Amino acid sequence: MLQDKKDLIKKIRHVDICTKELVEGLQCGYYTSVFKGQGLEFTDIREYNPGDDIRTIDWNVTARLNHPYVREFSEERDQTFYFILDYSGSGSFGSDTSKFEKMLEIAASLMFAAVRNNDRAGLCIFTDVVERYIPAKRGRKHVISLINELIIYKPQKTGTDISTALEYLSKIVKKRASFVLISDFFSSDFEKSLKILKNRHHEIIAIKIGDKRESDLLDVGLIEFEDPETGEQILADTSDEVFRENYSRLCREADENTRAILKRCRAGIVEVDTSESFVRPLKAFFSGKIIRSDF
Repeated sequence: MLQDKKDLIKKIRHVDICTKELVEGLQCGYYTSVFKGQGLEFTDIREYNPGDDIRTIDWNVTARLNHPYVREFSEERDQTFYFILDYSGSGSFGSDTSKFEKMLEIAASLMFAAVRNNDRAGLCIFTDVVERYIPAKRGRKHVISLINELIIYKPQKTGTDISTALEYLSKIVKKRASFVLISDFFSSDFEKSLKILKNRHHEIIAIKIGDKRESDLLDVGLIEFEDPETGEQILADTSDEVFRENYSRLCREADENTRAILKRCRAGIVEVDTSESFVRPLKAFFSGKIIRSDF
């Protein structure tokens, strides 16, 4: 058990070091420019000056003192983030790095960025049910505990149902928050639940994790495919060019459908392949160098 704890600490330190470049980039303005904060926070009352917005007049104080006073506000910068991670069976797939490992690196990076901005971070792990929920708090110690949970958690199920996780969060998270949904999006019928979150003024970033080998089959003859979420197995002849082309076409159509749903729901979209560094696409997103949905 002690050795396991040492390994865990080593992994967390490794993630912290490896994600330093992204975190420092976010601190330079990418991160704060994307997330809008909770609005305006009341700070003080002062006497009215000509030119002040009459909508800021505090009528109770004005009536009591028989002289016009206005309220002053400052932008409320602190954020609440919920990291929603897909722990279904398909996350184990990956050419060199598994989708699950890529999800962990991305989530940890953004959690460390939240720490440095004194923001709150919470966690939701789901499969076809919500398996783990941890409310948002501030502080490095809390974030380390979240990353600890990400590393050691063993999912109870293998299926995927994004809508279940989103519906759960829409009921339990009352204050406006930013949701970072990290998944390969091998799920259907989540558009309605995503719109519910948007209608409640939550911000949503969808980070879609993929692997080129999932859509581009190699010609290796007869192989047996197994669905990691259902256990279903089929025998396919990958030497059949028509089969490979049809398979790739279906994969592209599924990806396009997912993008269309996310755009209709005005979610920010980041796509990361397991074979590439996640730093470049995330920096491109936060700096506005790639197209974002209006969220």
